[in-house]
Amino acid sequence: MFALTYLLEALANILDLVLTIYMWVIIARALLSWVNPDPFNPIVQFLYKVTEPVLSWIRARVPVVFGGLDLAPLMVLLAIYFLRLYLVRVLLHLAQNLS
Repeated sequence: MFALTYLLEALANILDLVLTIYMWVIIARALLSWVNPDPFNPIVQFLYKVTEPVLSWIRARVPVVFGGLDLAPLMVLLAIYFLRLYLVRVLLHLAQNLS
């Protein structure tokens, strides 16, 4: 029983860490869109490769461009915030109830 508790706590903490890191990657990508970055820079290429699948998925399903302003990163940040508040807390609560 304790092994399952520790497993759920570890999963919740890892999920929270991954979501936090991805949140900062999305923020960096959004900040880069305000300037004209070198597209051959490895950091810029990494940021685009990591974020574009999620952002293009959002753009394809929801009209998120208003007056030239792309709100897809904001929607992804809101989704990450929701997952951190809800899913991570549910996993931690479930782990506490198992102990």
